[in-house]
Amino acid sequence: MDIGDKRPQAPGDGQEEAWGRRWWTLAVVSAAQLLVVLDGTIVNIALPSAQRALGMSDGNRTWAITAYALAFGGLLLIGGRISGAVGHRRTFLIGLTGFAASSALGGAAVDAPMLFGARALQGCFAAVLAPAGLSLLATTFTRARERGRAFGVFAAVGAAGSAIGLIAGGLLTEYTGWRWCLYINVPVALLAALGVTFVPADRPIADRGRLDVPGALLSLAGFASVVYGFNRAESLGWGSAEVQALLAGGTVLLAAFVAVEVRAAHPLLPARILLHRARGGAFLAITLMFVAMFGFYLFMSYYTQTVLGYSPVQAGLTLIINALATLAGSVLVAGRLHGRVPPAVLIVPGLLAAAAGMLVLSRLPAGDTDVFAAYLLPALVLTGLGLGCVMPPTAALATEGMDGHEIGAASAAYNAAQQMGAALGTALLNTLAAGASAAYLVSRPHSRPEAAAVHGYTTALTAASALLLAAAFLTFPLIATRRARQGGPRQEEPAPPVSSNPR
Repeated sequence: MDIGDKRPQAPGDGQEEAWGRRWWTLAVVSAAQLLVVLDGTIVNIALPSAQRALGMSDGNRTWAITAYALAFGGLLLIGGRISGAVGHRRTFLIGLTGFAASSALGGAAVDAPMLFGARALQGCFAAVLAPAGLSLLATTFTRARERGRAFGVFAAVGAAGSAIGLIAGGLLTEYTGWRWCLYINVPVALLAALGVTFVPADRPIADRGRLDVPGALLSLAGFASVVYGFNRAESLGWGSAEVQALLAGGTVLLAAFVAVEVRAAHPLLPARILLHRARGGAFLAITLMFVAMFGFYLFMSYYTQTVLGYSPVQAGLTLIINALATLAGSVLVAGRLHGRVPPAVLIVPGLLAAAAGMLVLSRLPAGDTDVFAAYLLPALVLTGLGLGCVMPPTAALATEGMDGHEIGAASAAYNAAQQMGAALGTALLNTLAAGASAAYLVSRPHSRPEAAAVHGYTTALTAASALLLAAAFLTFPLIATRRARQGGPRQEEPAPPVSSNPR
């Protein structure tokens, strides 16, 4: 019997209270994760209405999305350092309240600059909220069975956030107005903040050291440059001089960041976090999974609305199938098997299942609209199960064996990998689809636009499937090691007593 499954037998009501308070951590962290992920998609649906209301031009409207992405991705590593230095629970509370305030500011925006500024503030607070939440989860749930369940729920909520954002965005925009796509964050964040009072306290790092200022500036500039380059590539194309300059400059800045971190006394991102073989495999797997999945979500939204004629709400409801499959994969499969099998047994089949789902969609017929049962349903289920099997073990691997400042840095790096993957996937696969559609129309000038669009989607999804297959083969040798196995001594030890009083 797995000793990690045994509940501590300390007598008295204090143990029951500590037990319940630990599961409160999962509830509030999951709520925060939903906010961070949902906010990346919910504003997409509201953007046309916001553009009309605030008089935004077509050229600058995308800053409502880009401002959030740049602040979030650029500041994640700094947010991880703040979380370790100030304390994960305290940082988490600061992130929640700041996110609520900036959401309210965005909802009350009277012009475009005010909205863009509010979205940037949301990204800043999300950058401290996300690593603090993952760090709280990793330090609270240390035994294998509980850790598997907790990371399973956390992953399911995060994966479902994009689909929920599409549905919520459509409903709120249609029935209450675009401003409520931002206002809705306020009650959710405040309720989660109230729940933080039940979360066990943690101690900030005693020896904080100096902030690695050069590393902080280089990471901010490098990540922001790369993410912005990916975003610009979607509209300008990869051959654009601006895009190439942004990506080249970002790459140089990130290389300089690595060089600085290796020599820094108190590095923002300790080298051993990235150089650990299994952890590097986890970062690689989640990055490539997000590259493929964000392209998948984009094409599902386009295809269902432009080809099948679904409304935004109907398109979002279709993606709920994917969210439910992700929930099943993360909780019923990955959550239950965590600690019983090596991570590779979950991650590699998860990547292969998602690849199979996208391969199904790559066979979509151009002129057929009766495709739900034969194509959409199996693709949504397979990709959801795959994502659900990949996210919990990669999140656990990313934070395994970390403590102090390092767990905040590892959590931030894991979130940064997701952000980079999402930005790259959206730009890369959208560009590939657009190019394939244009080539199709050139070779078949009398074809219908819908047929060209479907050809573009299937071409990009074929590439995404190949990418996931490559991810499975590249990841396996990195994580298929004894050191990569979950449920080692650190996880199987009985959880330490948790004080109910702030320290």
